[in-house]
Amino acid sequence: MHHTKQLTKAEEEIMQMLWRLEKANVKQIIDLLPEPKPAYNTVSTIVRILESKGFVDYEKQGKGHVYFPIVKKQDYSNQSLNTLVDNYFQGSFKSMVSFFVKKNDISLQELESVLKDINKKD
Repeated sequence: MHHTKQLTKAEEEIMQMLWRLEKANVKQIIDLLPEPKPAYNTVSTIVRILESKGFVDYEKQGKGHVYFPIVKKQDYSNQSLNTLVDNYFQGSFKSMVSFFVKKNDISLQELESVLKDINKKD
């Protein structure tokens, strides 16, 4: 399943919480979010956007909804990485790797798995 839909920063933040929780209602998502906490309605709206983008699904639980991710974190990360390379590094993977390595922002393991993914793509 290939998702080329990019998430906004806010949507991605909520998505990260859902990946961590695996299943959650809006309140549980808010509990995990850093201060200052967003309003219930804000989070609820974003979750619905994620649902319409096909990232999240829900099941009814009592009066509320419990949401869960239907896109794997791995799949999304790989895809956003490709977008990142295309957008910011003119598709040059080398310049991106050296950028991350210089920033010391990426562990060797991460680098390895990234390189493996890139090599898988022809």
